[in-house]
Amino acid sequence: MTQFSFSKNQPWPAVPLAEAMRPHSLEDVVGQEHLLGLGKPLQVAFLAKQAHSMILWGPPGVGKTTLARLMANGFHCHFIAISAVLAGVKDIRQAVEEAEQVLHQSNQKTILFVDEIHRFNKSQQDALLPFVESGLITFIGATTENPSFEVNSALLSRSQTYVLKTLTKEHLQALLQRIPRITQQSIEITEDGLELLVHYADGDARRFLNLIDQALAGLNPQSPIQFNKAFLENLLSQQGRRFDKGGEHFYDQISALHKSVRGSHPDAALYWLCRMLDGGVEPLYLARRIIRMSWEDIGLADPRAIQIALDATQTFERLGSPEGELALGQAVIYLAMAAKSNASYKAFNQAMAFVKQDQSQDVPLHLRNAPTKLMKNLGHGHAYRYAHDEPNAYAAGETYLPEGMKEPHWYVPTERGLEIQIQEKMAFLRNLDQQAKKNK
Repeated sequence: MTQFSFSKNQPWPAVPLAEAMRPHSLEDVVGQEHLLGLGKPLQVAFLAKQAHSMILWGPPGVGKTTLARLMANGFHCHFIAISAVLAGVKDIRQAVEEAEQVLHQSNQKTILFVDEIHRFNKSQQDALLPFVESGLITFIGATTENPSFEVNSALLSRSQTYVLKTLTKEHLQALLQRIPRITQQSIEITEDGLELLVHYADGDARRFLNLIDQALAGLNPQSPIQFNKAFLENLLSQQGRRFDKGGEHFYDQISALHKSVRGSHPDAALYWLCRMLDGGVEPLYLARRIIRMSWEDIGLADPRAIQIALDATQTFERLGSPEGELALGQAVIYLAMAAKSNASYKAFNQAMAFVKQDQSQDVPLHLRNAPTKLMKNLGHGHAYRYAHDEPNAYAAGETYLPEGMKEPHWYVPTERGLEIQIQEKMAFLRNLDQQAKKNK
């Protein structure tokens, strides 16, 4: 079991840990190697000490604000920061006046950092243009939204766009190891505890450090600072308690209905349906459960079951009780006798479980949308193969998963109902993929 532990000397800092850990030099920045590595665009700009207007586009907590502050220090510029959420044209004018005053008094240029630039409307963005063009201010905008859609083309054309990436587990682990150097305070974290923190943070350094702050608040001051999975799950879990409004017997009967359908026993399914209708259960609640059964236990083995369940629900909504109850009864019979498959249900659950534990991964460039010139210049949509132009309308050998992700094979069709044909189709396509790989 891997542990990170350091000596405990001083009280935890009064300021939030994310602020205490904010880098003061380029060497302290974690991540963004594609921009800050040797010979990369921002590293070159720092070495040349040449400020230029730019837009930093990336998810929260990856260093946009930090980079802007470091640029102001590295380029020896006056720094003004405003938030587009709170600021307006008046605040822009005040910033311009301050920039003019600093230039006249100390001959120092100004970097104007606008956080969440996508929140500015067109007139607010236009108000920046004359001063960016004149060189009075160097504009740095930060956004989590696509600047092609959210930033005026005039301002966009005068700024270089840099795309920042989500932080990896290794980046967050590096932050964790720096905590004692910054705070003179130690923590001890087990490997499974680290995995949980990384999962919750999802590539966001600020969230990662805030979670550590939150976890520390839940510890007994007299106890050693130790994070393990059990402690963190108890502290950070957002799951609420289940509330059984219908009573145990109510849910037992729902379970019996569902299992009778799954077990292909139409009489038993009808018995439990009628028993609950007779007992006063809301028919539309039962209708929703029947729809769920069609998706969970039949799925693509017989897609007609889904439509029949939906039609039965719509019929009841139009006719009401008791006339509409017949439609529910017939739907239950059909579902009970339909070919069964939970392949889609299992595939969905496996995919959801994977996504929840996995870090957010970038969409491959060839799959990205590219409706604007900027996005095309960034490589979005490059080398995408249009399936309709390929033999069998299938781009054999193409991949549609994030880079480096193995084929998960979540969906495995059964040999029942329509899924027999789906299974044959999938085998045919996999064979085309194998042939394409051999021909490369």
